[in-house]
Amino acid sequence: MSINISKDEIKKCTKLVVSENKRFLQYENGEPFFYLGDTAWLLFINLTREEAEIYLEDRRKKGFNVIQAMLVHEMPERNIYGREPFYDLDFSKPDTSKIKDTDGNEIYSYWDHVDYITRLAAKKGMYIAMVPVWGSVVKGGHISKEGAHNYAKWIAERYKDEPNIIWFVGGDIYGYQHTELWLDMANTIKSIDRNHLMSFHPFGGTQSSTWFHEEPWLDFNMCQSGHRRYDQAEQVGNIIGEDNWKFIQNDYTRVPIKPTFDGEPSYEGIPHGLHDTSQPRWKDEDCRRYAYWAVFAGAFGHTFGNSAIMQMNKPNFGKPNYGVDSYWYEAINDSGASRMIHLKNLILSRPYFERIPDQSVIHGDEGFRYDRVIATRGSSYLFAYTYTGRPFEINMGIISGRYVNAWWYSPKDGSVQFIGKYENSGVCRFAPPGEKADGNDWVLVLDDAECAYKEPGVLE
Repeated sequence: MSINISKDEIKKCTKLVVSENKRFLQYENGEPFFYLGDTAWLLFINLTREEAEIYLEDRRKKGFNVIQAMLVHEMPERNIYGREPFYDLDFSKPDTSKIKDTDGNEIYSYWDHVDYITRLAAKKGMYIAMVPVWGSVVKGGHISKEGAHNYAKWIAERYKDEPNIIWFVGGDIYGYQHTELWLDMANTIKSIDRNHLMSFHPFGGTQSSTWFHEEPWLDFNMCQSGHRRYDQAEQVGNIIGEDNWKFIQNDYTRVPIKPTFDGEPSYEGIPHGLHDTSQPRWKDEDCRRYAYWAVFAGAFGHTFGNSAIMQMNKPNFGKPNYGVDSYWYEAINDSGASRMIHLKNLILSRPYFERIPDQSVIHGDEGFRYDRVIATRGSSYLFAYTYTGRPFEINMGIISGRYVNAWWYSPKDGSVQFIGKYENSGVCRFAPPGEKADGNDWVLVLDDAECAYKEPGVLE
């Protein structure tokens, strides 16, 4: 593997912008960008360059196009090569020196390693959602307002011309904590880097719009629906709990209109509630439920996470958390990640920018908690998702066409089953394959028959 990646080697990641209707992200040329993110918080810190190649290539093949990673997780910080990001733990003094080991081999700086992985992702057509500093570092008093300001200027200058950056200020923190620092950091980066989109990564069970919705630097909203079950959320006063679609619904009604998504739902393999390792672990079907609920409620994309991968757990390096019982290179083969691409393909297989959430298509009971049926549609197609595979009824005639083609689409493997051709009027009842059970999830797809769309999930 080459030691450095030049800008000439980078696959051009087209600039991302907000769509004209303010609901989605798109490439600058107008093509839709469905954000499918993977959480790799300690990517820059725990992985070697060779390991980063393995990880990024795996995620590219699985359809991910954004990797969420933090630049500084804790203080003092030291990466896999033993390099620290700053002199004297001072954020105003980034260490970009190159040194040599006892054998005379050059040990590149902390920031050279970040540069390398960022450009490696760009070669693969993938974006890096960068968190400049984790919230706990700020809460711990390890960075001053002046240090944060100088650091923000420095990283903005360093990465403003890279083609594949998305900025996440914050980092698992409430927006009312150290608000002035976050505002200054965001505005400082934006004043220098006008090429890249920006959001705020909030604390679990909250959303960026609560504090920053009207800020000009906030290009899109993010919620962190978090890792608690319904009952666990209620114990801390969070009435939304697992219903992450409510966060999206709340953002969707705000003015001015801004895109929104769930940037941190429950991670595959992490304990319910996060900290008590005796609790059950979230499974791949839970990850699918969060994804389809959020996107069908109006999100522009979604982020997946796996406990071992988000912390890049590996032998004899770092401090594993949350009862993690596997290493990152094992967990990349867990089932959850491989199934996210089916959501991306489904959404991209139908007209993109006209899609809206629309519960009016559900006739009668929408369902409570896990039984909820959630719907989204364009003018000529309709998707309705059930997590439990329960029968439900659809108000026909809301999308175009005298007749509609009906399909069952599987979030597990992207397979389709043609149901038949129906008259597009009245009320129709649909019963998914299999018995009613958590994780027997299906998407009902209805298409205007005259549009002659390809099978759901099949791209051009």
